[in-house]
Amino acid sequence: MTAKPPIFATLGCRLNAYETEAMKDLAQQAGVEGAVVVNTCAVTAEAVRKARQEIRKLRRENPGARLIVTGCAAQTEPDTFANMTEVDLVIGNAEKMQPQTWANMGPDFVGQTEKVQVDDIMSVTETAGHLIDGFGTRSRAYVQVQNGCDHRCTFCIIPYGRGNSRSVPAGVVVDQIKRLVDKGYNEVVLTGVDLTSWGADLPAGPKLGDLVMRILKLVPDLPRLRISSIDSIEVDENLMQAIATEPRLMPHLHLSLQHGDDLILKRMKRRHLRDDAIRFAQEAKKLRPDMTFGADIIAGFPTETEAHFENSLKLVTDCDLTWLHVFPYSKREGTPAAKIPNQINGNIIKSRAARLRAAGDAQVARHLAAQVGKSHRILMENPHMGRTEQFTEVGFATPQTEGTIVSARISGVSGTRLVV
Repeated sequence: MTAKPPIFATLGCRLNAYETEAMKDLAQQAGVEGAVVVNTCAVTAEAVRKARQEIRKLRRENPGARLIVTGCAAQTEPDTFANMTEVDLVIGNAEKMQPQTWANMGPDFVGQTEKVQVDDIMSVTETAGHLIDGFGTRSRAYVQVQNGCDHRCTFCIIPYGRGNSRSVPAGVVVDQIKRLVDKGYNEVVLTGVDLTSWGADLPAGPKLGDLVMRILKLVPDLPRLRISSIDSIEVDENLMQAIATEPRLMPHLHLSLQHGDDLILKRMKRRHLRDDAIRFAQEAKKLRPDMTFGADIIAGFPTETEAHFENSLKLVTDCDLTWLHVFPYSKREGTPAAKIPNQINGNIIKSRAARLRAAGDAQVARHLAAQVGKSHRILMENPHMGRTEQFTEVGFATPQTEGTIVSARISGVSGTRLVV
């Protein structure tokens, strides 16, 4: 009988996708067969609902398989999944990265081991960033440099799924990126849960800017380095220096802003105020005029009035944000925000989220129109689509080689995409 390799389903963030690739390697090395693994997300109550839905679907499609649930939702709500008849095993976020966990999954592991294998994530002091040399398409690789978060924003469950902040040492990161460049990758994206906290737990407490400068210096053949979501209030001088002086650092930053009103920011337990966000955006744009920003913004946080919301709406233009990730507030049991008495009506939340998205759409249209007639260096993700340094999609009628960087002049706009 032919061995059946495990099936993996990933929900949620890039870090989860990265860890799924590591789990595939661990499962293969351990010879795991006939299993279905669901790597869950816990960021909202809706994410947990989708995880349960995916589990039921995969059980129907794979009736004889051993179904394993892991990820952030499994870490924060192990009993929710252990109580599902479809599930055979629940493993935590730390356990899923341990070779021994997979080595124990012999043919008879169901019924021979405890159904829930989830330990205290807060006791984990190392991250498993060294397990794989990134993942991605043939054009772009993602490298985990940090995991966990030391902050306790009142709306967020993620620290309880990921644990405290821990960093991959710079030397390990540089060696990974060198290997990825040798394999032909033209762009590397640094990823983590709270990227700007990188280094705080390492000897001498280096900062993210130090890591960026070190990568660019020690991997001179890397054409493009990109950093994922950052907390603008934690950006250090070296990162600002890299923005100003390093053309290989891509002019696109995704900012964890969450709101545009000072009172709501305080109730969220964020570490910045509205003016801090605006000041950072203006300074980064001054240093790098072609800089574009993405941002996370929550609509309908408890106690949010129309005036509070208007400040978020105005922040879109005040910070010149282009790529918005709008989150309708979702009450998350186990977070302080869930206990705030003045929860906002769901229809109001939906309406405000729609208005934010419309503001974002207007910013995207403005950005696209401004690119017409300009020349861009475009990293091809497939033969007919690539992305500019600002992460804008570009369509090509003539096929290009996937993974290459192509210089082209923008001739027009089609929907949310530039065309050459």
